[in-house]
Amino acid sequence: MTFIIALILAFTSPSKPSGLCSMVSGIHHVTLITRKVQANVDFYAGFLGMRLVKQTAGFEDATQLHLFYGDAKGSPGSLVTFLVWEDGSPGRVGHSQIGELSLAIDPASIGYWLTRCMSFGLRSEGPADEFGEPVLRLKDPDNIIVKLAGARDLKSSAVWDGAGVPVEHAVQRVRGVTMLTETPAESRDFVERHFGYRFQANRGNIDRLVSESGDIVDIRNAQGFWSGAPGPGTADHVAFRATSEEQLHKVHDALKESGASATNLHDRKYFESLYAREPGGTLIELATDKPGMTVDEPQATLGTKLFVPKDPITDLKDLKVVLPQFSMPGEPRINYRDLPFVHRFYTPPDPDGSVFVLLHGSGGNETTLMPLLHEAAPRATLLGVRGRATEEGIPRWYKRITPFSFDQDDIKSEAEAFATFIEGAVSSYGLDPKKIVYVGYSNGANLLNSLLYLHPNLVHKAVLLRSMPVLKTFPHADLKGTDLLVISGKTDAYGKYASELEARLKQSGATVDSDVISGGHDLGDADIPIIQKWLSQQSN
Repeated sequence: MTFIIALILAFTSPSKPSGLCSMVSGIHHVTLITRKVQANVDFYAGFLGMRLVKQTAGFEDATQLHLFYGDAKGSPGSLVTFLVWEDGSPGRVGHSQIGELSLAIDPASIGYWLTRCMSFGLRSEGPADEFGEPVLRLKDPDNIIVKLAGARDLKSSAVWDGAGVPVEHAVQRVRGVTMLTETPAESRDFVERHFGYRFQANRGNIDRLVSESGDIVDIRNAQGFWSGAPGPGTADHVAFRATSEEQLHKVHDALKESGASATNLHDRKYFESLYAREPGGTLIELATDKPGMTVDEPQATLGTKLFVPKDPITDLKDLKVVLPQFSMPGEPRINYRDLPFVHRFYTPPDPDGSVFVLLHGSGGNETTLMPLLHEAAPRATLLGVRGRATEEGIPRWYKRITPFSFDQDDIKSEAEAFATFIEGAVSSYGLDPKKIVYVGYSNGANLLNSLLYLHPNLVHKAVLLRSMPVLKTFPHADLKGTDLLVISGKTDAYGKYASELEARLKQSGATVDSDVISGGHDLGDADIPIIQKWLSQQSN
């Protein structure tokens, strides 16, 4: 402990300014990928006390949530952004990626952050001396390395004071990044030549480059490392700052002349940008300072509203249902439990207490049915579940042998696992099993109709969309008191099996309402009024 105190005092003693000028340059933002949005918000807005300054649907994929953290204004240079791959497969950190994110704090704040780590139950390493600075090393919930670096001369002009972290100890801005590369000399030359960085110092296998605005890029020789793979827990890219669109075009032209793979220019609403890969493979963006985060909402309410890019593939109403929900620190939230199936809740602004459990079709996921059911029942809470079987990489509920024959053992084992999941969900989330309405489509509907026989007391109300019987032998089941709606498609190749399914369910005692739409296997608007009418009848 004496050593730590001495180290802190050494780093916080007066020293001469670095002499770096205040020209606009350096890092604009760093973009990473997270698997769990709530844990991400709790860490960056809660523990680190950064401001959530923007939430948007993705520019490349409108069904992907994109969060921006920064200072009070969302100033370029303070921004850390996250693409939300909710429940996505983890990536792998390696060369051709940014390996570490560093955030600037006052050197005198190291002691405060050590204490804060302990109070939050977070493990930290350090403080350690890195290029003459005290550094605490942490890991965020996705195991991304986040360093808090005591950088006296890096200050924000708009420190955020709305998160419970005293202003004097607040995160100021991005200190820098560590680039992992197998070609350190070429990577260093690329960053120096095109983005205005210059060599500052070397420590072993790391060359430190510094910008005119004082932030840093550490070029780390990663020869012998494995290659990186994109996914949660990794960085997507680092973005450098362009003072204007004119400068952006000049860099674009220079990249093309040098043979670099510069992309076309992009309008990202909050900045204009272009992308290029440096020789070691790391993705680099160049982004303009303007128009900035306040172009579509005032500074006072930054980050409180969801925005969508121009011409999204789906409308805002549907996006709000599909994108993962989160709560700010201190607000009520759903505490997700570790259950056998990946699942997602959507809670409307004014829930009426009804709960729908949704089982997607082949190739869908836990959000696929949410827009349809939200349209049919706008005040219902939706619990979407993802099937665990896969076929050529796409989710399913059980294995199939041919399009019309299915693995019987897999149906039974997955039905048992799903029943266990429902028992856990009922207990963990306080659901009333008799008030749950199950909705399944195709493959998901087929698991539901199998559950009626394999676990007869589990499902009391269900909507079966484009369903067919898939069990070869049906156990005896008393389905009295079970209310079902079966909707088939007139031109659906599977539709001819719907009457067989309905007859069997009725023979077992279930109350079955059925309807046929004019279309085929796909879902559409025609299903919504049929579901609404049935729900109305059930409530009456």
